[in-house]
Amino acid sequence: MLVLSRKLDQRIKIGEDIEIVVVSISGDTVKLGIEAPRSVKVLRSEVYEEIRDQNRQAVIEGGISESLQAILGITKPSKD
Repeated sequence: MLVLSRKLDQRIKIGEDIEIVVVSISGDTVKLGIEAPRSVKVLRSEVYEEIRDQNRQAVIEGGISESLQAILGITKPSKD
């Protein structure tokens, strides 16, 4: 993991088209602005994990083809 220190209004560049800006700092809270193409999904990790978990649950409950499960890296629990 790369750890960087930044001050207010300083930026971090990721690749050619993603930029993170320190917008404000208040106590132990840092607000970041993220400039990225619309094609790049930017989610808080807890939102991403919730979506992933809901998708996995839908696969288990609704059933999808075994080939799609393999692509997604999802296995159904065995019915023993």
